Amino acid sequence: MGVLFEEQRTVEEGLGALGFERFLPGQREAIDVLLDSGRLLLVAPTGGGKSLTYQLPASMLPGTTLVVSPLIALMNDQVRALEERGTPATYLAGTLDGDEMRDRLGRLARGEYKLVYVAPERLVFDGFRATISQIECPLVAVDEAHCISEWGHDFRPDYMRIGDLLEALPSARVLACTATATPIVRDEILERLGLPADTPQLVKGFARPNLAFRVHEVQGKPEARTRVDRLLRESLERPDGGKGRAIVYSPTRKRTDEEADRLREAGWRSEAYHAGMNGERRDRVQEAFAAGEVEVVVATNAFGMGIDRHDVRCIIHLAPPGSVEAYYQEAGRAGRDGEDAVCALLVSPGDMPLRRFLIESDTEGRIPDENVVRHKWNLFLELMRWAEGGSCRHDTILRYFGDEEETLSGCGKCDVCLTMDDGNGESEDTATIVRKALCGVARVHGRFGIQVAAKLLGGVDDDRLDWSKLNATPTFGTLADHSEDWILRLLRRCVTVGWVDFHGGQRPVVVVTEEGQEVIHERRPARLLLPPERTVKVASTSALRKGPGRDDDGSVLDGPATAIFEALRVWRLETARAAHVPPYVVANDRTLRDVASMGPANEDDLLQAHGIGPAKLEKYGSEILRVVLGVAAS
Repeated sequence: MGVLFEEQRTVEEGLGALGFERFLPGQREAIDVLLDSGRLLLVAPTGGGKSLTYQLPASMLPGTTLVVSPLIALMNDQVRALEERGTPATYLAGTLDGDEMRDRLGRLARGEYKLVYVAPERLVFDGFRATISQIECPLVAVDEAHCISEWGHDFRPDYMRIGDLLEALPSARVLACTATATPIVRDEILERLGLPADTPQLVKGFARPNLAFRVHEVQGKPEARTRVDRLLRESLERPDGGKGRAIVYSPTRKRTDEEADRLREAGWRSEAYHAGMNGERRDRVQEAFAAGEVEVVVATNAFGMGIDRHDVRCIIHLAPPGSVEAYYQEAGRAGRDGEDAVCALLVSPGDMPLRRFLIESDTEGRIPDENVVRHKWNLFLELMRWAEGGSCRHDTILRYFGDEEETLSGCGKCDVCLTMDDGNGESEDTATIVRKALCGVARVHGRFGIQVAAKLLGGVDDDRLDWSKLNATPTFGTLADHSEDWILRLLRRCVTVGWVDFHGGQRPVVVVTEEGQEVIHERRPARLLLPPERTVKVASTSALRKGPGRDDDGSVLDGPATAIFEALRVWRLETARAAHVPPYVVANDRTLRDVASMGPANEDDLLQAHGIGPAKLEKYGSEILRVVLGVAAS
């Protein structure tokens, strides 16, 4: 007991020495796990205090801790803060001149630093590697660890060198931390860093119950502008009202400038921010926003890193970003003071084909790899699946990141919690409606876009339906008792579950996928939550607090299914490592979740899971069934 008490006292003293009075939730647990096991993958949101989980052990352990980070500005800030608290630290990055770099490397070799922050591109330099081989290094912390994954939302090729660094430091503890990493990205982090499959993983601190998540469907820029104006007045009341700040994220530079000008004309102290502006002007805007001189910044995703305004009351996305990770990172900049804030995502019918076009576009003269296109599209579909609703938006995000402990069984603030579906399954069976919708897409398969498919199903007059004779088919008007808008939302849900896809450049046409054909012919169940009609009700308190149900993508897992899912993740990582391939090649998260929720008993059952076709079945079927049946028997 004396040893344990002494260790705790040392940790507490280290906390005070770094200028902190108490731990944030999850910090002490992470430090204890890291010190005890020597390995840890920590997933915690921006502002969750990840830096303390390596700074405190570094101050306690003998030698010099290395921190790999791509954020030079953040390195500089943390080094300055550490030195002010008496902890010698520095950073090594390409922004330093030759003399300064040599001086810092010399001091590193002499053991004069407790922490050294290193930009990933420095890892290949002979001088740095030679110096590292001479020092005592008790800990290597990899910040923004999702950058090592080709399937994360912010892949950095320089991060691929970290595995070699760890091989050269076999006795060092390893902490990999990130703000956004899905299970498959976490598995790839372990694989790329050479960490064992049983490395402890802590997912903490994603709950932001003060944020009210909303999704608003808009039909064009005029409706979007009206929605933006309403949201700003709801959150900030009026220009110069002293109620806080807002960030409006825009998909393009042109629209960023247009919206900033429009809001400025409406009386708001508004500025634009994007990569097309020179560095000096961007710095002025960022500094003015941080100082409270600017009320509303309209920006591309270039804005936000390192922003520390605690009174951001509203964040609006004029269009969906590329993934749930990207969205939550940007939306999470609201309400840092713990007070209520609104996070609104505007979606429109053109979002899906536009995103597909951007993903498939040439990059630097190269055609994107087919696997990369498929993965980026799936990341975007995860966000659109979230946008479609079906359960509490707050809890769905927590489950997406694997943070089940902090779910609320309904946040009571998001638009899904505040409205009730009152149009699903009352007059027609869901499966019948879905199959009718898919038959409509099959009629226009490869010829027209999603709008024409909606008009065909709704029985709407249209020249394209006329000259193509589609208005004379039995499919014309089969969903005419629903609005065209409702049908369009239904078709978008069919896209998100993989039954409908887009093909072809700037004017993508819709097609029915193989899975969609299986649904049409009743070889696969039509599991889909129908979109609500436009009627809106306020849910009762009892309805808001009911137990968690399934998400519209079937991703909510009960206890036994969760155990199967985690066992399948271990199998996936070990299989990928043995075959020298990334984990995504073996199976993606959606496949593992589907298998876990179904609990297949034989190969015929397994074929019903998303992503399991004859080839996958032949290659991995017996192993997957062994894992599933093994967990079920335990």
